[in-house]
Amino acid sequence: MMLLRRAATAASTALLVAVLPAVVASPAHAADAASACRPPASVPLDAEQARLADARTTALVERAGFADFVRRFPTALCTTRSPAEAERLLDAWGQALWQASVRRAQGQRPGGDLAPGDDRPLYWARLSMTAALARWQPEFTVDRAALRTRFEDASRGLTDNAFRTEPGVRRIFISGFDPFGLDAEIRRANPSGSAALQLNGRRVTLADGSPAEIRAVVLPVRYADFDAGIVERAFAPHLAAGPAPADIITTVSQGYPGIFTLEDWAGRARSADPYPDNARALSGGTRERPVTAPGLGPGPEFIRTTLPADTVTAAVQTPYPVLLNTEVTEIPAGGTAPVDRTDGPTPGSRAVAGGGGGYLSNEVAYRSNRLRAELAPHLPGGHLHTPVLTGLPADPRLLTGPEFERNESAITAEVRTVLEHAAARR
Repeated sequence: MMLLRRAATAASTALLVAVLPAVVASPAHAADAASACRPPASVPLDAEQARLADARTTALVERAGFADFVRRFPTALCTTRSPAEAERLLDAWGQALWQASVRRAQGQRPGGDLAPGDDRPLYWARLSMTAALARWQPEFTVDRAALRTRFEDASRGLTDNAFRTEPGVRRIFISGFDPFGLDAEIRRANPSGSAALQLNGRRVTLADGSPAEIRAVVLPVRYADFDAGIVERAFAPHLAAGPAPADIITTVSQGYPGIFTLEDWAGRARSADPYPDNARALSGGTRERPVTAPGLGPGPEFIRTTLPADTVTAAVQTPYPVLLNTEVTEIPAGGTAPVDRTDGPTPGSRAVAGGGGGYLSNEVAYRSNRLRAELAPHLPGGHLHTPVLTGLPADPRLLTGPEFERNESAITAEVRTVLEHAAARR
């Protein structure tokens, strides 16, 4: 174990030298860092950051070879002398963490003894770095919330992650999610986030034999970020006219035990209370009293997938079945009580839940496809739910195990197969 930790540290240091842009100033500038930064503040952490008190979160970062990101970040902050320098530094470190996580997930950098595709090190390293940002006390005024947004966007793949402009290559854009439900089990991962990391930038061969490139982002499980437009920031650059827009989009999240589902309908409502997000915030909506998410542009109560569901479900059924989920919950026109339906919504009804429920899985599908309908209505788009990732060892001290790693790899492989059939030309 000690040899593995030493190897991880060496690999992480080499990565920072190779990947992190030279935005930390010259040695003379760095020598002035002590005078550019007051002692760290004793600030209360948010509910998500507070989980860092569990030592297993640190172990997940260290065992992936990411400890140097967390260790060096506070010093790097203290080298900045202006808000503009701070912005550049947050952009650069966020992009470096994202690139390191993608490279690790794809087996392009050694270090640590966790499986390469494990998405948890990125999540906990990012959270540790946002906690350091919260404690940072520069000697100039900064918009700390705006800086965190810059870092979050960069470390989630929202920046510097464009498709290559190559003729004849189809372009697939997907999103995954952070781990969630961490108060019940802090070791949880999210296979959609793992798939995003393992597939980002990959060149694949579609079912029709043509080449395609996949680009991906990993989104937070936080209502406030959705309210602030992170889904639209992620998808708009790939839907707007430009040199290399997407040819197909799909959002991906963790769904039901043992099956993949293509969701036929996304609903314009939040109704997940009392289930909280990662910040322990509630949506404000229940099954009986759904609410419309803030910040949504105009759109219908329900949006239907335009992914080729029949083609995918006919072609992909192993190792997990792939089903089309046509269920919704609605308040019928003229009614006041929610009704569950297995055949989609009825005319004039109000959305309570789409196939993805009334939580953020449903909302990411609605927001991205509402935007798609506005900017690129000809594009196929929809939502894919993966199976629940199972296999964590019964011993809570163990962070991973063979069954957990096999299941994570199998889910990502099937996500790729689904995309290869969904994006094929017809």
